Amino acid sequence: QNEKELQDVVKQQEEKMLQLIDKSGEVTRLKGEVSQLKRSLQRVETEAKVLWEELRGQEPKADATGVQERVLLRQEVDKLRLLLLEKEEESSRLSSKH
Repeated sequence: QNEKELQDVVKQQEEKMLQLIDKSGEVTRLKGEVSQLKRSLQRVETEAKVLWEELRGQEPKADATGVQERVLLRQEVDKLRLLLLEKEEESSRLSSKH
């Protein structure tokens, strides 16, 4: 009887440990997402500042096509920067594993 109770307690503890490990992995993943979102927010804020400064300096009849083209170009540059950051992080993770 005591042995069975002890086995049940050990089994429950093992299940709790596995749950904690799962939660720890999820926390790590969420921290990574938060970090990525912070970078994205910072990038967008910078883009908004630059665009605002460009628009403020122009006449009321600003060339909308030119502004839109610059925004699209900035978005492409930002996408490429993000890809570069991801590749650099992946590279550093791989090199730290080996």
